Amino acid sequence: MTILGIDIGGSGIKGAPVDTDTGRMLTERFRIPTPDPATPDAVADIVATIVDEFDCEGPFGCTVPARVENGLVYTATNIHEEWIDCKFDDLLAERTGRPVKVLNDADAAGIASLKFGAGVNCDGVVLFLTIGTGIGSALFVNGVLVPNMELGHLKLHGENAENYASARARVQYGLTWPEWAVRFQEYLDRVEYLMTLDWIIIGGGASRPENTDLYLHLLRTRAKLCAETLENEAGIIGAAFSARHLVNPHDAIT
Repeated sequence: MTILGIDIGGSGIKGAPVDTDTGRMLTERFRIPTPDPATPDAVADIVATIVDEFDCEGPFGCTVPARVENGLVYTATNIHEEWIDCKFDDLLAERTGRPVKVLNDADAAGIASLKFGAGVNCDGVVLFLTIGTGIGSALFVNGVLVPNMELGHLKLHGENAENYASARARVQYGLTWPEWAVRFQEYLDRVEYLMTLDWIIIGGGASRPENTDLYLHLLRTRAKLCAETLENEAGIIGAAFSARHLVNPHDAIT
């Protein structure tokens, strides 16, 4: 089943049609820079442009870097404040004329990982972390998603952990990957103090092999630790997969 997936990020909005039976993107992703300011209306216009770019009929899936419940956005930590209380699925349906599934970006990437990526053989309690502008998190218990786990907002040194240990923080403070790993280790220690995990999967731009080669061996966790193989494509793939139930209501999202 081919479904379009769209991933809204801090610097770019990307989309591609996905074979949701195999998790394979069928074309190169089409990317448009995220507008500034990134209001819901401005972002919806770009999403509509990406939808029109592909000959892909039917519903689509779209991620948002925020807490989302039934298409309603509740938070706006790294996005414009106008997102709060925005019924984004209705806005996108109006702009595109298509049904859409809207979900948290880390949840989408985690779904893709457990279905098609590094998480396929990970059982028990699995934490998927996206390391980018912030720290996104998706928690799975025996394969079932616990949605909207905003663990990037745990406190470290009196501030949100993602302000201290995200990829953006690494660039902001001019840290090498090994130097950043010291900060990220503090974050992992905090997470494992609060919960017992079987697996931790690192996704986002930090999961690229040229990056993980520089820091992954420096990290120590009680849980088994690995990097996501789908890299930055996971959000698009998970968004597309999450929309399957709009075609067939018997298809489970996770």
